[in-house]
Amino acid sequence: MLLTYQDDARLYVPLERLDLVEKFRSSGDGAKPALDRLGGITWARTKSRVKRALRDMAEELLRLYAERKMRGGVAYSADTPWQKEFEEAFEFEETPDQLTALEDIKHDLESPQAMDRLLCGDVGYGKTELAMRAAFKVAQDGKQVAVLAPTTVLAFQHFTTFSQRMAAFPLRVEMVSRFRSAREQKKVLAETEAGKVDILIGTHRLLSKDAGFHDLGLLIVDEEQRFGVAAKEKLKKFKANVDVLTMSATPIPRTLNMSLGGLRDLSVIETPPRGRLAIQTVVAPFSDGIIQAAILQEMGREGQVYFVHNRVESIWSMASLVQKLAPNARIGVAHGQMDNKELERVMLKFIQGEYDLLVSTVLIENGLDIPRANTLIVNHAERFGLADLYQLRGRVGRSSRRAYAYFLIPAEDALTPIAKRRLAALKEFSDLGAGFRLAALDLELRGAGNLLGAAQSGHLNSVGIDLYLRMLEQTTEELKGAAPQPEVRTTLNLGLDIKIPDDYISDERQRLRMYKRISSLSTVEACADLEAELVDRYGPVPASVRNLFSYALLKSTAERLLVHSIERKEDEVWLRFHAQAPVDPEKLTQFLRRRRDASFRPDRVLRFRLASADGDLPGQIQNALQELQA
Repeated sequence: MLLTYQDDARLYVPLERLDLVEKFRSSGDGAKPALDRLGGITWARTKSRVKRALRDMAEELLRLYAERKMRGGVAYSADTPWQKEFEEAFEFEETPDQLTALEDIKHDLESPQAMDRLLCGDVGYGKTELAMRAAFKVAQDGKQVAVLAPTTVLAFQHFTTFSQRMAAFPLRVEMVSRFRSAREQKKVLAETEAGKVDILIGTHRLLSKDAGFHDLGLLIVDEEQRFGVAAKEKLKKFKANVDVLTMSATPIPRTLNMSLGGLRDLSVIETPPRGRLAIQTVVAPFSDGIIQAAILQEMGREGQVYFVHNRVESIWSMASLVQKLAPNARIGVAHGQMDNKELERVMLKFIQGEYDLLVSTVLIENGLDIPRANTLIVNHAERFGLADLYQLRGRVGRSSRRAYAYFLIPAEDALTPIAKRRLAALKEFSDLGAGFRLAALDLELRGAGNLLGAAQSGHLNSVGIDLYLRMLEQTTEELKGAAPQPEVRTTLNLGLDIKIPDDYISDERQRLRMYKRISSLSTVEACADLEAELVDRYGPVPASVRNLFSYALLKSTAERLLVHSIERKEDEVWLRFHAQAPVDPEKLTQFLRRRRDASFRPDRVLRFRLASADGDLPGQIQNALQELQA
């Protein structure tokens, strides 16, 4: 591979070392890196500047997390007979992922450390059930629980669900939101502060100055990314000394990054509930015919329809158009500027099945659970972000009945490239449990964004996302006490044929991609998986490609042992070690005794004779390295 630098300088990279080449991805649209001089010091300076900024940021993050750990939390008691009774009342069968996540949550609650767990699961995959079990466990020990939801409708839905599930137990569940009068809210907040309310569910109202708790033990936050900066600052103070469980169907990249970076515990629910079907997703230009067919089909099977039109000023004219297309449909209209009581009345009528179709703005996107609503139509889908579209689609398909989602757009040529990619991604990820993979794709589309403040985005763009995240991981490990490891890139010169033949993978792009993937392998399991994929796609693996697999594994082991170079000289192998190589001196002495022909020079070069010149060369060297490993 030929790389071009400033002043037209050129560097040729051997294809087996494509692991050294990374694609540059920025945190914003269209940020381009400046070309550097080959052999210049600008790049090293840029990396050290980013490293300093990362160290400051990671120190701040670790200080916050260390404070939580030092402050400790409450160790809740083990499951009681009531807890078992509550859990057995769940009318569905738990999925394996649900049970694993539940185990994680209970382990956190029963340990003396404060919990900060992100529960990431697709819409309708039972996150609320797990939150209720955690709330029940905490409330039984006399502590209070706060459930924070981003919208009034979602808070009301949670209030209904929690109240129904806990009706048989002496626990008091209350709600504060716009659906309650100011007097009712004041009364509930006063009783909460007096300790008479066990579980309080609400919107931003929970974060207001007059909202206090007698003894708060657990904070459950639904869809944290929906809250603004000011709300998040208040949440930080809340989180200082209570257990926190955050739920999300599509975590925003920042949250995802922090979870994957080990700064927060993560549980993922990917297995769908039994009987759940994937949502049929259609992306099409706006057309009366499509709208009419979709509504009539759903009404024909006695279901309900969501029609999302996110413009309050034209929502009534859109509702009248829909009424003309489906004259027999009972239609309700809902948007955020409506009077609270009116909005509550419309939503309740739809929930109770008195409307066949709800024309609304995006206020339906969070958490509404109406099993009979199985068709969704979104107008101007190109105006929404990927996470928003995914959330909206999650309103349907919550039963064993096939659901349909229609994303209506203007003519395709009017779309921006990123809007096209979003919609293509939604079609591609229409299978069940795709929310987590979508979040990872959203990370690619929108970039890692602002990890801890605006100051970081410039650093991120100067080195690209991949390198930035790797440096963040290394910095975090160093600050946690791990000794900084020198970075060694092993040079291998074994005289082996490690080419992917043109007649095996004929397409040049696919061949380059495969070189990159193989050169980045580091475990036997990963090699076996990729080899199986090659056999499936292209047929039996040629000997030269098998050599390339062995070469990649040997390189990975050598780099862990800080070996600068491995060179074959006729029937001998020369290994040159770094000064800090983790080689056990006792094992090296035993190795030299066993192999009379082996020698170790003062310049840290180990020489030994090959057992068989024609045998598995990478395998023989791999065995030798394992014998030396400390």
